[in-house]
Amino acid sequence: MRMVDINIMIITNNDLVNNKYKENFNIKFINGSYRDVLIFARDKIHEGYELLTHPLSSSIKPNETPFKSLIISDIKGDLNLDSILAVENSIMTFDKFEKLNFEFNEQVIEDFKLIDLTVLESALNI
Repeated sequence: MRMVDINIMIITNNDLVNNKYKENFNIKFINGSYRDVLIFARDKIHEGYELLTHPLSSSIKPNETPFKSLIISDIKGDLNLDSILAVENSIMTFDKFEKLNFEFNEQVIEDFKLIDLTVLESALNI
């Protein structure tokens, strides 16, 4: 089953993702950091939503990119312990990484947005 064929919610801090898919999917745009996306997703998962993509997907470490898009179910169900563990462990992993103060130019920022969009579209099979 393709992700586009089920009810999903995309949680993102990437305006490229938001602008491209806000008409097609339930998008929760987070005006904040990668960590803020993880915290929002954790809170939704604790309400009964299920994590459908791993929060640490891609080969880019969480301290190396400012953007993250996650997919969760758009229907509440029973608490999913695997989802809870994955998101909680991802937050702990994120917090373990040294906080580097990168200063990215506009082109690098756009590249990170495009990488995040590409990883999301791979999960969506688009």
